Amino acid sequence: METFSKLTSMLLHALETREPTVDLLDSFIDHWKSVTNYYIETTDDSRPVRQTEIPWRLKQMLDILVYEEKQQGVEETSACFEYLLQHKLLETLCTLGKAQYPPGMVQQVLLFFSKLLSQMQKPILQLVSVYRPVQKLIRLCALPGSNTEKEEAQFLLVVCSRVKQDPHTLRLVLEILDQPAARTASSDQSQASTHTTEPPPLSSQSDSSTHSPVQSESGLLSVLLQLTKSERASVCLKAYESLLLLSSLQSGGSGELLCDHTQLGELLAGRLLELYALLPVESLEPGELQNWPHTSWSSQFSRCSSDSAAADHMTNFFSWFDFLDHLMREAPEVLAVKLAQCVHQLWLVDVVQPQLQHTCEHLVLVSTSVVCATVRLIQSPVLLDQFVHFLLKTQPLTQLLLQHCDHISDQISMVSLSLVDELLQKPHRDILDILVLSFLQSRSYLSPPAAGQEDRHTETNEDSDDLEEDPFFSDSLLSDGEMLLPPLSSTSSVPGSAADVINSFLCLVPVEVRSAQLLQEGGYESYVHDAHTLVTECQSLSLSWDWPLTLPPSSSSSSSGELQEFFEGQLLKVLFDRLGRVLEQPYELNLQLTAVLSRLSAFNHPLLHEYLLNPYIHLSHCCRSLFSVLVRLMGELVQRIQQVPSLTDRLLNARRHLLGLEHNTGLEHLTLLRGLIVLEEFCKELAAIAFVKLPLDQQ
Repeated sequence: METFSKLTSMLLHALETREPTVDLLDSFIDHWKSVTNYYIETTDDSRPVRQTEIPWRLKQMLDILVYEEKQQGVEETSACFEYLLQHKLLETLCTLGKAQYPPGMVQQVLLFFSKLLSQMQKPILQLVSVYRPVQKLIRLCALPGSNTEKEEAQFLLVVCSRVKQDPHTLRLVLEILDQPAARTASSDQSQASTHTTEPPPLSSQSDSSTHSPVQSESGLLSVLLQLTKSERASVCLKAYESLLLLSSLQSGGSGELLCDHTQLGELLAGRLLELYALLPVESLEPGELQNWPHTSWSSQFSRCSSDSAAADHMTNFFSWFDFLDHLMREAPEVLAVKLAQCVHQLWLVDVVQPQLQHTCEHLVLVSTSVVCATVRLIQSPVLLDQFVHFLLKTQPLTQLLLQHCDHISDQISMVSLSLVDELLQKPHRDILDILVLSFLQSRSYLSPPAAGQEDRHTETNEDSDDLEEDPFFSDSLLSDGEMLLPPLSSTSSVPGSAADVINSFLCLVPVEVRSAQLLQEGGYESYVHDAHTLVTECQSLSLSWDWPLTLPPSSSSSSSGELQEFFEGQLLKVLFDRLGRVLEQPYELNLQLTAVLSRLSAFNHPLLHEYLLNPYIHLSHCCRSLFSVLVRLMGELVQRIQQVPSLTDRLLNARRHLLGLEHNTGLEHLTLLRGLIVLEEFCKELAAIAFVKLPLDQQ
């Protein structure tokens, strides 16, 4: 009896689970026939689809497919889904959407495909009866005059999300390789049931000669790029996200596929060119360009449109550039390199380089400002590689950019110095090697008697005595109350110690032209915190560069015994030349100039430290260092201040004006007074940098 009861229970359970399946399939077929019957029975061609029962029927069909899959599990293929594959329902829907009959049908089709792909758990995109209709529907997106951008963007985002889950389907949605003719709808059913579909790997290049090497212009990538131009922020954002999803695929040779068989790099770089061309060069403010804030590309979709068309164009350009930088950081290396090369060739070489070499000063100024801003935005190592190659390894251009740092136009000089400053803040070893270190490596700036001396503590007292005899270095300066000396060891009396180096820079500016104490401003100790931050930043950049800890042997003499001629390099030459004219230059230019020199001094390379921060080195004939340039400048300063009456009052007023405490100041000698103030602060800044670095070197 018990056995009979169990058998009865099993039969009832079987009936309960089987009967709904039959009902679901019948219901599914009934809904589909209702859709097709509409086209047979209706005679009103103008009736919108929303006024029919088609949207409801499609929703019911989708609900049945999702419910059936949940009931039977992902491993099994439901009867309704098999019916959908066998009778090519998706193909039919795609055709109806393309015909736009009834009006608005394409919107319903896009919604149905989006929900089907997003809600079905089993991998279905590799099935021919699924991906071919998807391919056709992709071609219907981003057409001129489209009213369904919202649904199109959602559909494409869902497709890219499915590709992210199943990377081997990438080539299917891109239509890169032809599929074998043996794959039919019936084979899809068996494959969907057994889940043994194994498409050839993406890296396969079989029959590549017989297939188109790149995707057609109507393909997925072009459609997504077109949607990034939409005026609707939500549509743009989804298009951006879709491009990121495709580009960030890391498995199955996806990067090689996108690199070798699509024009993704050309399309993305081409869009950058389009946005750059929209910038109104004549009305752009170089300062605004140069100081463009580093905001994420996604932030543009949450901002309000600006009243200025120029500001909107700049936002669009820099947002797209930041997006490309982000994409290259996420993409496989092979793809990231290809994209960076496209940006290099199509934008930098073909467009920017002719502008930088142009004779129109305003064009040079604007293009340099744009490059400066883009360098600041870069975080991708491969993109930075291309910019370094373009700016520093293209000889004519590199020479021109450094010459622009000493241009007749102060604005061009300032933005060019800003570009150098931005480059020095980038984690790329070649930048400092090319600009400075390669010229200092021989140490031929040292005079022969000092060439063999590697330790600055073994120097004689001659230099120290010379400084003390110099009229600029009076005893009264050494006892100035504003000086903050570091903790000194028993070797502090040796020339070249921390105290001596700091005092050397602090004593450069004669007491009678100092103005900081007149407003009770601090001495060099007020710069120590900022100097520590700067030195820490520079050290963090150079940690992975394997810089030597000690100075290389000097090779100031050649093998024949002749003295080697020293050239400090174009950058240091320009910086020293500019520093020698600091009393004649605009205040803003002087600030940028000293910022570059301070950053170079803050790097923890022994050659930079010796050449820029050691006042006690024996310089070879006709060679100069940062300290020697400052000494010569102070000599000129002493001569020029003799012509300024009421110097102390004028200095005080000039400093108060720079601090915003004084709004009215005389124009007479203003450039000289501001240059003098810059010099005083620069010497304190160098002293603070030495204070931070020297104890580290002595440990």
